[in-house]
Amino acid sequence: MNKQTKKRSLVFFLVPHFTLLPFAGAIETLRIANRMLGYAAYEWRLASVDGQKVHSSSGIGMEVNSSLADERRFLSGENRPSMVIVCSGIYVEEFHNKSVNAWLREAYNRGAAIGSLCTGAHVLAQAGLLNGKRCAIHWENLPGFSETFPQAEVYADLYEVDGNLYTCAGGTASLDMMLNLIGQDFGEGLVNRVCEQHLTDRVRSAHDRQRLPLRARLGVQNSKVLSIIELMESNLSEPLSLLEIADDAGLSRRQIERLFRQEMGRSPARYYLEIRLDRARHLLVQSSMPVVEVAVACGFVSASHFSKCYRELYNRSPQQERAERKLTMTTNRTGVVV
Repeated sequence: MNKQTKKRSLVFFLVPHFTLLPFAGAIETLRIANRMLGYAAYEWRLASVDGQKVHSSSGIGMEVNSSLADERRFLSGENRPSMVIVCSGIYVEEFHNKSVNAWLREAYNRGAAIGSLCTGAHVLAQAGLLNGKRCAIHWENLPGFSETFPQAEVYADLYEVDGNLYTCAGGTASLDMMLNLIGQDFGEGLVNRVCEQHLTDRVRSAHDRQRLPLRARLGVQNSKVLSIIELMESNLSEPLSLLEIADDAGLSRRQIERLFRQEMGRSPARYYLEIRLDRARHLLVQSSMPVVEVAVACGFVSASHFSKCYRELYNRSPQQERAERKLTMTTNRTGVVV
C-alpha cells in the first residue's frame, strides 16, 4: 500500500475514569488529518471491557462500539486493528483485568502497535509489554509507576515511541504523539496543516518537558537555588547531606542557608524534607507499597520517623492518607454525580 493511500485502523480502549482531554485530543488530531487528506486514512472504534458506556474522570459517559470479547474475536479476522490505544486516568492502579492483559499481548504479538494515553502505560506494564522498554506517563503518576514497575524505563517525557509501543503522558501530549504518527505515515507537510487547524504554533518533540520549568513553577530566579532544588529532586531515596549539596553547588553551607531563607522562606533541610514527603504522598495514593517501603523509597531511616514527619506536614498519618484514598475510590465507584 503506497504512502498516499495508507490506512490505519485504531481501537481506543476506555478504562473507567479515563481522562477526556488526551482522548479527545488524539481523536480530533486524526479526524483533522482525514479532513486534510480528503479521505478516511484513519479509522477508529471505541471499546470497553463489557461493551457498555464508560464514564470519564469528568463524569461524561462515552458510548463504545465493542466489548473485549468482540475485540479478541476481531484479532483473527478482517476487523483486526493496526493499533490499540489504552485510555485511562485517575485510579488506574485499581484496574486489574487479566483478559485485557492477554488481549494486549496477543494484539502486540500479531503485529499491532500498542499505545497508551495519560496513565495507560500502567495497563501496558501490567500486561508485561513495557519490560525493558522506554515509556512515558504523567508526572504525577511517575513515582508510583517506577516503584511498581521497575523493569520499565519510564521518563517524564511528553511521549515515547519504542518500536511498536507508543506511550504519552496525557493532557495535550496526545496531540504530539498523534502528530508523530501522522508524520510517519504522510510526512511533515500534513503535520503542519493539522497544526494550523489545531491553532498549534509548533510541534513539540517527544522529550519536551511535561511540567513548567522550575523557574516558572516556583517563581524563583536565583540559578543557584534552582540547581540545588534539581539536585534534591534527583536524590530523594538517598538524600544528600547539606555538605554534599554545598560541595556540588560550590557554595558554603551558610550561603545555602541564607539563599533558601530568602528565596524559599524555609531552610534547605526543611524544603528537602517537604519534597520527599510529597513523593511519599504520591506513592501512598498511587501504589499498594507497604508504608515502611514508602518510607525507605523516600529516604527515611524508619517508619516511625516517616509517620511523625508526615503527620506534622499533612496533619494526618500515612495510614489515614491511604484510608481516605480508598474511601474516595469506593465512593466514586458507586456512580457518577451529575
